[in-house]
Amino acid sequence: MILFIQTGLNEANRLTLRQQLGDSHTIVFRNELSPDEQQAALQQADVVMGNPPADWLQSVPNLKFWQLDSAGFNNYSDLNLNIPVANMGDFFAWPCAETIMAGILALYRRIDELAVLQRQQKWIGAPLRYTMSTLHKQRVIILGAGTIGQAVRSILTGFECDIKLMARTNPNAQIHTREELLTALATTDLLINCLPGTVDKFVDSDVLAAMKPGSVFANVGRGNTADEPALIDVLERGHLSGAVLDVTAQEPLPVDSPLWKMPTVILTQHTAGGQRAEDEGKVAQFLSNFARFEQGEPIENQVTLARGY
Repeated sequence: MILFIQTGLNEANRLTLRQQLGDSHTIVFRNELSPDEQQAALQQADVVMGNPPADWLQSVPNLKFWQLDSAGFNNYSDLNLNIPVANMGDFFAWPCAETIMAGILALYRRIDELAVLQRQQKWIGAPLRYTMSTLHKQRVIILGAGTIGQAVRSILTGFECDIKLMARTNPNAQIHTREELLTALATTDLLINCLPGTVDKFVDSDVLAAMKPGSVFANVGRGNTADEPALIDVLERGHLSGAVLDVTAQEPLPVDSPLWKMPTVILTQHTAGGQRAEDEGKVAQFLSNFARFEQGEPIENQVTLARGY
């Protein structure tokens, strides 16, 4: 079979794949081809690893298995592929949860400001103490009960927070409807968005207006799930005391976005899923699932593109 590797792997990881699979399969790496050669090479593939442009997958007649290298895949929802497709499952869940919680703690405890003061060799000290908040026993709503939301909840339990999950059908969630959410937000200190990109602008002006004055919004889902102009408005008016954003509507964030200069906003630049062995983990998951596919066994983390999960 022809395996097309869209993921931009380094030489060591490419060697791993060649050693594991090269004797019995033809492996084509995108980053060893010129830009003009890449789409044509993909269209000859039997198996794809990674996330190529959606329009490249409109005509891949021999495609039999596709392993995404991400958890999200909302940009592929219009593809009608009658083949097994797998995502990365919970591979990114804990890194994402750790990053968004680190950002929230930094905002509450002014760590971002203290880091700047350290580089400036400027000591303020005691006056900052009276501007700090605590996460302990805060009332929190998590939008989404997937792997990231569950990991966030697990971390928050250590802070003895009052936690509610929102999900339409998950029986373990405490909030199931938009009306229930709007009511609950009036007494909520922290709203953490872990929604997938299929839920466009769910956090809109109505949701933001319903949030408790002085509360905090955090987004580790997808940038399109929040109405960014409405978010900027409530931050500028002081209705919210701050925001932690791993994702934004446009990435990279435009240089003229007000979010860059807001002192109550922490931007983590869509790095939340990052980890040192990220590509090695992607390779390992691909090898495991490809072996399952070859042996006719159920693949792990199979998804339905149109459904979004």
